[in-house]
Amino acid sequence: MVGLAGGTLLKALINDGLIVPASHRLEEIDAAQPSARFTSRRSCQSYRSRMMKSMCCGGIFEAWMADGSVIGVAGTVAAIREPKPWGIPRKGYSILQTYIISKFPYFSLAIMFNCHAMGGTERKSSEQVLSVINIGLIQNLKSSFGTMINLCIEMAKSDFYAAHPNYKTRLGLRTKEVEDVLDVDLAVRELLDHEQVHGILGPAEELFIAVLGRKAHVPIISFTARSSALSNTENQYVVRTALDDEVQGRALAAICHGFEWKKVVVLYEDSKYGHQFLSHLKKAFQDVDIRLAHLIAIPVSANNSHLRKELKILKENQTIKVFLVHMSASLGSRLFVLAKKEGMMCKEHAWIMTDSLSNFLNTMDLATRDSMEGVVGIKPYVPFSKDLENFQERWKINSTILKINNTVPIMDLNVYGLWAYDTVTALAIAVEKIGPVNPSSLYEKTTTKTNLRISSFGPRLQRELSSTRFRGLSGDFQLVDGKLKPSAFEIFNVIGNGERRLGFWTPHRGIIREISSSGEAKYSTSIKELKKIVWPGDSVTRPKGWAIPPTGPLKVGVPGKSGYTEFVKVEIDHKTNQVHATGFAIDIFLAALKVLPFPINYTFICYNNTVNTSWTYDDMLGEIPAKNFDMVVGDATILASRAQYVDFSLPYSESGVVQLVNNTKAFNMSIFTKPLSWDLWLAILVSCILMGIVIWILERRVTNPDPDGRPGMIYLAPVTVLAFQDRNVVSNKWSFFLLVCWLFMAFILMQSFTANLSAILTVDQLIAFSDQDLYIGYQKGSFIKKFLIDELKFNETRLRGYSSPEEFNDAMREGSKNGGIDCIIDEIPYVKLLLNRYDSRYKIFGKTYRTEGLGFAFPVGSPLAAYFSRAILNVTQGPEMTSIEQKNFGPGYSSQDPLSSTLSQGTSSLSFHDFAGLFIIVGSATVFAVICSETPFLSILSNITRQFFHEENANDASPGAATDEEQEPRQDRDYEEIVEVALINDEDAVHDFGGEINTDHLVRNL
Repeated sequence: MVGLAGGTLLKALINDGLIVPASHRLEEIDAAQPSARFTSRRSCQSYRSRMMKSMCCGGIFEAWMADGSVIGVAGTVAAIREPKPWGIPRKGYSILQTYIISKFPYFSLAIMFNCHAMGGTERKSSEQVLSVINIGLIQNLKSSFGTMINLCIEMAKSDFYAAHPNYKTRLGLRTKEVEDVLDVDLAVRELLDHEQVHGILGPAEELFIAVLGRKAHVPIISFTARSSALSNTENQYVVRTALDDEVQGRALAAICHGFEWKKVVVLYEDSKYGHQFLSHLKKAFQDVDIRLAHLIAIPVSANNSHLRKELKILKENQTIKVFLVHMSASLGSRLFVLAKKEGMMCKEHAWIMTDSLSNFLNTMDLATRDSMEGVVGIKPYVPFSKDLENFQERWKINSTILKINNTVPIMDLNVYGLWAYDTVTALAIAVEKIGPVNPSSLYEKTTTKTNLRISSFGPRLQRELSSTRFRGLSGDFQLVDGKLKPSAFEIFNVIGNGERRLGFWTPHRGIIREISSSGEAKYSTSIKELKKIVWPGDSVTRPKGWAIPPTGPLKVGVPGKSGYTEFVKVEIDHKTNQVHATGFAIDIFLAALKVLPFPINYTFICYNNTVNTSWTYDDMLGEIPAKNFDMVVGDATILASRAQYVDFSLPYSESGVVQLVNNTKAFNMSIFTKPLSWDLWLAILVSCILMGIVIWILERRVTNPDPDGRPGMIYLAPVTVLAFQDRNVVSNKWSFFLLVCWLFMAFILMQSFTANLSAILTVDQLIAFSDQDLYIGYQKGSFIKKFLIDELKFNETRLRGYSSPEEFNDAMREGSKNGGIDCIIDEIPYVKLLLNRYDSRYKIFGKTYRTEGLGFAFPVGSPLAAYFSRAILNVTQGPEMTSIEQKNFGPGYSSQDPLSSTLSQGTSSLSFHDFAGLFIIVGSATVFAVICSETPFLSILSNITRQFFHEENANDASPGAATDEEQEPRQDRDYEEIVEVALINDEDAVHDFGGEINTDHLVRNL
């Protein structure tokens, strides 16, 4: 049997009863002898013809049975190339021929035994004229991958035309063998120049190939290219029938987002394909706010030493424990073996591989797959179908024949082979849609610059291919913008030597457990949809994505200082060098540790253990990027300048910068005069005198001298009207009008006086906050000194630093004249502590400059910052916060309450200018009243008005004058009105003695 071991064929024939060892003597035939008589001298261009060359019959040798007997007869075997291997008629064939054809359908085999006459009838068929469209095929047939692809292409072509024998078109594949990029470029040019192809199957990653296809109007069709540097609008003749890496990047981003990993380390192949994939990955991860912490480029030719070096760097220096691997199978398999040896395939590590490795898992050996246990991978989802199952069975048989008869190994079938199969099917469908064509009309002309023949069939083929849709072996075949329509990815877990399906990712629904699951088409990144995952180290706990450096416990830096020990107090045991820290910040840290979802082993390291007075918090935070501290716990203020080299947690205490001043006031007997300035006091006094004079003038004609001195009080009318509001001080109606105006002015003055006096009694009359004559106290080591110099422009010579509340208090008591200070500028938490201890001595003055508060510091990009921020929120909003504050600061202190005692800056006295308008109004009213009372102006104005109305009434009445009888009642009514007014204006006209009227007084008034 051609190329098969004699024992294999013999066993198959015996089992089927075709050979009886007792009555037959058999001979094995070596079909691979160089002296094969059917060898053609013509050079082979295709794998098929090369296969025929190697499978011609050769010499004869004896086969030994198990019992030692020799069976052997002379015989020959020939492999005959058959264009339609699936539909070979069995009429005229012997039983043995029929058996072999049914078992090995890829080749029709004619076996001739000289002990049996195997006559056969010659097949006759009517030949029909077929239109052959030449398509170029570029493959590396010396690689196992190329052999697998070539077999799938041959089977696709044979399957299609066996199923459609009446089609009038055929694909004519013109194969070119290549090994490197240069060979590819030369092969494309040769196919366009000499083979007259109208489409090329092969790699499309090279820009040169795409440009040639565009100039010659020949589609470049690739089932291996996953990304392209050119868009579809830039080159529409590039067609990619494989899933785009952009879709894979979205699937990977959804998975990492579902696991809540904020940072990922990417190990990728340093090639054009690796860089193009990385560009898609960056965009997809940026959309879900995931940072690519480190990008490790591995050269294609990297040896094990180089891989081991990169892995050691990741292991020793990186806290990120999520690794995404994108590289070829040969490189990736060695990487995982070395990673396991370095101890990186253990608990708290997460490894994700792209389909660049997943598609070739079946080609890896057992040791490699064992080292990959716990890895999560994704690969294009291939739905099950009967056609796929049948194809896989036939492919196994044909690949077995090729493995035995070919020196080049063949790779196991994967999704690339299915894409190649579907691509050839789509090409055959597109060509048949176009129909038979005249060979003379396939080309338009030849370009003058490149000497390329321009295909007139290529554009039609590209259009028909883009509109072709069918259900292929790999799933639905449909091209969108020159590439395969996005479809689902399968998420799996490597367990042992096998794979366990976890779920799927689809472009429209995200992560789902079953591809056929019903429900709303809502995009999801929830990992709850996935099945249980076994992570590296046989762990079922999801890795948090980072870990504390394995060099030892977490190094926590704490400040050593002599003052404000309520926040941080550090004590060092000099015998053991053990650091013991207490205080408000330390209690917050310890409480946050209890809330964290994982334990942390830590050790305190004191910064400034010599209590150096020149240290600063900036210097201490600088130890984090220097890798001396893993984090800093203390009363460090969150500032934008510091956030450039460290990350902060959320604040555990509110903050801000305020000014603290003395609350004492000097003894001042004339403080009641402070609300109004001297000119306003003088204006009030003069206005009272003038008002009294005016009222005296208005009242002098209606007031008789009284022996009890009552008329003399008329000068004090403006004052007495305030004290005796229930008495009629004046009798003239214009005097009453003036008093009303005076009351209006007096009311405004009294309210202003009261408000300004209250402000003066509350706030000291201090120098302005920005006055350069002040001596300012600040806390040593804090950012306040730099803030005062850079932001508020204070002279450094007027700044004096102190370390504790006691030192601040002593300096404020001494004052700037005695070497002390005039005010304190510090952050709110420290100011609150000072006020809590010296409550009545100081108060807040001026505005508040905002800062973000006190927090813990971490290295840039540390995931601990997010975990501690959530823990701090739980602590500060929980019941434990009150006990922590009272423990360190005493009762009544709250680090979260805003300052309620923040006061505005000092007030100033009210001047005459502030009330000038009021005095003008009252003065104008006074002048108007005098004019109306003391001159005939008002009488003239009244007569004019009365005459005007009288004339109007006369015009409306009947002609003639009024009679004397009509005028007398009118005079009586006028007299009664005068008496009534007199009674109203003078209460003294009526006595209580029996209700009699004092006629003398009434007559005087009349």
